[in-house]
Amino acid sequence: QEQLVESGGGLVQPGDSLRLSCAASGRPLRNYAVGWFRQAPGKEREFVAASRRGAVYPVYDESVKGRFTISGDKGTVNVYLQMNSLKPDDTAVYYCAADPSIGPIVVEQEYDYWGQGTQVTVSS
Repeated sequence: QEQLVESGGGLVQPGDSLRLSCAASGRPLRNYAVGWFRQAPGKEREFVAASRRGAVYPVYDESVKGRFTISGDKGTVNVYLQMNSLKPDDTAVYYCAADPSIGPIVVEQEYDYWGQGTQVTVSS
């Protein structure tokens, strides 16, 4: 059973950047399709970005395309979500998810493993 841990959330101002990290306990993420989802207060969890194994061939929701980038470190031990030009509408709890499928996967029900989430708040 994989355990995922997200980190890097925080309180920032509009236009700022954050980088979220996703790590799996005990093994690198390069053999997993990885996705990022978010849930804003009072809303359902929604897709943000996803990558194929090895953090390649990323796909993005239209709302973040051009601002967010999913990537991996050397050997894809960890997977990151670089978030630039943040807006108040990006405020949410962000979750990473992983699945042994090749990916990318945009449907949350297809992921086997989830982290606990990290809060991102964008406010002036």
